[in-house]
Amino acid sequence: MNPLWSYFWPLFTAGLVLGAIAGLVGFRRKGKTAAPLAIGAAAALTAAALWHGPLGAADRLTTRVERNARQVLDYYEMSKVSAQLHRDPLTRTLVLSGPADDFQTSELVRVMSQLPGVGNARWTDKPGRPPLIAEAGTIAMLGFLFGLLLAYLVELRRRYNAQWTW
Repeated sequence: MNPLWSYFWPLFTAGLVLGAIAGLVGFRRKGKTAAPLAIGAAAALTAAALWHGPLGAADRLTTRVERNARQVLDYYEMSKVSAQLHRDPLTRTLVLSGPADDFQTSELVRVMSQLPGVGNARWTDKPGRPPLIAEAGTIAMLGFLFGLLLAYLVELRRRYNAQWTW
């Protein structure tokens, strides 16, 4: 499972749509563009929070990543080693624990860091990456900004064409 398509792409799309709508409304109102843009940005962040929590995208991502990690550990016959995503808050850091020698620890960190959805892997419980909800909000705001750019270009075209009276 690639987190780009299953977790981040819907957030970017929601931000893009909300940014385009807020931009189309805001750029048509002369001097009053701040309110629609602020409402649109808040809606994009709310959509990211809903997608992360109540709609269950974070749980699905966590389940798939931990299942893939368990399959890799079973393949290498390391049944006493466990792998879980760092929680409180949820990040894409995979925390490994259990008995292993120096070679196994370094190789497992390398192998587990390459799993889809894993940002990095560690043997300690230090997060090292931003929380997943912060990544979701960043992607939603990036989509929102692209939507604003699209709305601005549409508004420029509308204003340019409005000067022509045939």
